[in-house]
Amino acid sequence: MAPEAADSERVAGWLRDHSGAVRGFLHGIVGRLDAVDDMVQEVFVRAWQGRERYEERGHARAYLLQIADRVACDRFRRKKPELTLGDSVWEIGESAAATNDPSRSAAHNEAAGRLNRALEQLTPLQKRALLLRYYGQLSFNEIAEMLSCPLNTALSHCHRGLQALRQLFGGDDL
Repeated sequence: MAPEAADSERVAGWLRDHSGAVRGFLHGIVGRLDAVDDMVQEVFVRAWQGRERYEERGHARAYLLQIADRVACDRFRRKKPELTLGDSVWEIGESAAATNDPSRSAAHNEAAGRLNRALEQLTPLQKRALLLRYYGQLSFNEIAEMLSCPLNTALSHCHRGLQALRQLFGGDDL
């Protein structure tokens, strides 16, 4: 197989296998559905651009989430005031397209909104650590490496973030 064809197949596999985790991570970080799709696209464009430097070690999801984290940080650095329709408009449209059951769609939107509001109450590091753990399914060692902190600090961010979420949800099981 030609090198470019192999690269195309690899990136297509990443998109198929990991785009949901990347999208969930970015939605958790940014909290705005209208920005997430553009950011997901940026992640995979950067992955394509860096395909020749990538060394296969079985950590494609961690690699893509690291790119996603950088995309999110870049967005926050250059963030300018924007006029948007708001997340509720996008959530309604997205949920309506995904299901024909209005009660299920309403329950999903309510739960997603509740979780997003709760995540906004966490510190930025707690939020990033939890999203990397649950959307990225990364090990705590990988999280510590991505956050550039010691393992115990990464564990602490996850633990305190979960404690805060439990309090915000009134002790509901998470």
